[in-house]
Amino acid sequence: MKLTILVSLFSLFALSAFAQQKLYLWPGSVPGEKEPKHDPVLSDNQSGNVTRMTNVTNPAMLVYEPQKSLNNGSAVIICPGGAYLSLAMNKEGSEVAEWFNKLGFTAFVLQYRVPEKRYGALQDIQRAMRIIRSDAAKWKIDPDKLGVIGFSAGADLCAKLSTEYDVKTYPVTDNVDNLSCRPAFAMIIYPGYLDMGPGKSLTPELSKMDNNTPVSFVFQAADDASGKSSLIYADALRAAKVPVEMHLVPKGGHGYGMRPGNPAAEAWPKYAEVWLKMNGLTK
Repeated sequence: MKLTILVSLFSLFALSAFAQQKLYLWPGSVPGEKEPKHDPVLSDNQSGNVTRMTNVTNPAMLVYEPQKSLNNGSAVIICPGGAYLSLAMNKEGSEVAEWFNKLGFTAFVLQYRVPEKRYGALQDIQRAMRIIRSDAAKWKIDPDKLGVIGFSAGADLCAKLSTEYDVKTYPVTDNVDNLSCRPAFAMIIYPGYLDMGPGKSLTPELSKMDNNTPVSFVFQAADDASGKSSLIYADALRAAKVPVEMHLVPKGGHGYGMRPGNPAAEAWPKYAEVWLKMNGLTK
């Protein structure tokens, strides 16, 4: 037990050490949050070499910058999954940020509110988009090339942002909140919760798709129990005439991140890199 705790604490320290900076989202009170601000808590479940974080009351972003020679002006917010109960901060956060850095992206791993604070999580990602745009010059990024990627519950959060970016979910905090929180692109990786409508149809909150919904990349494995989420969502994007690329591979299950040894984990980054280049986001 003590060894597990020590390993988890080391993993948490490594996440912070690798990130160049930690940015808190809310300068004053956090909208709708009943608990006082405090550091996130490590989950009791740290199996599979996954650093899981929970009880987030002071949402933040960990910033991962590429080498100056690689910076291509594009940026991405990374939303780890964890069933809205916890956040898989390394497997679906820092490891993904490192991959994006190699492509020249500035990456921001989002510590959004959990557990079971889905509306709060939407407020957090909206605020995060605006903060990054307000400091685009500082990060040497193009504010029109800022997108999102999410995994599992994080993918659901990115889908919600893609369709509810113009919904006012919290009172204006400062001038930053006058900026748009529409993502330039969205990458939806093994999502859940997108088929929560009647008869496993599209989740009602996602029905606001139009020609302003961002270009999207959707990926899932056919043997994933949540697999219908991708099919329903991609078909809705297609019907709304939103440019979408979807990949459904035979095997991989769920929650694989991009670690080697899983066929789906090894496949999606290859497809994604081509898609990013095709959309002018990387060289």
